[in-house]
Amino acid sequence: KGGIIGITLEKDDELIGVQHADGDAELLLGTREGKAIRFKESQVRNMGRGARGVRGIRLGKKAALIAMEIAKQDQTVLTVTQEGFGKRTSFKEYRLQSRGGKGIINIKVTGKNGEAVGMKTVSDKDEIMLITEKGMIVRSPIKDIRATGRSTQGVRLMKLDKGDKIASIAKIIPEDEAAEEEKLQEAKL
Repeated sequence: KGGIIGITLEKDDELIGVQHADGDAELLLGTREGKAIRFKESQVRNMGRGARGVRGIRLGKKAALIAMEIAKQDQTVLTVTQEGFGKRTSFKEYRLQSRGGKGIINIKVTGKNGEAVGMKTVSDKDEIMLITEKGMIVRSPIKDIRATGRSTQGVRLMKLDKGDKIASIAKIIPEDEAAEEEKLQEAKL
């Protein structure tokens, strides 16, 4: 109640994520329908705090954005679907485009694997935590998920009970790497 406006949102919109970028980054946006778009951060002009922003990806009528990640060339993109499937893909497979387009296929969304629920930038050192609507949690090392092309359904990451679906995913950074990253952030401040 006592905060300040950080962005103006339209009716039925919500803020799904915020990332710290250096001005030269490449952004990757992913949708629930399995599309993604990669574009340069420089295409997003500086605006006032309360501005609405610019279009990153053109969404269909029932489409929704699920994630925004910063492209890191030494890492891969992990996409996870409702039915417990996931895949890793190299950033090189997502061609650089202009912001505001419809995007390209990120993962094939079918009745078997369900809609995409999450997308993260990951390396072999990381782990992923999958959380279902019914409260089941599975933690898995990223190195066990093989890298595949963009236009695939992925591999099963978690076997779900009947009627359950993946609700959310979280990336877990190893403790030694997390401590190193925290020191680096403190040094920048």
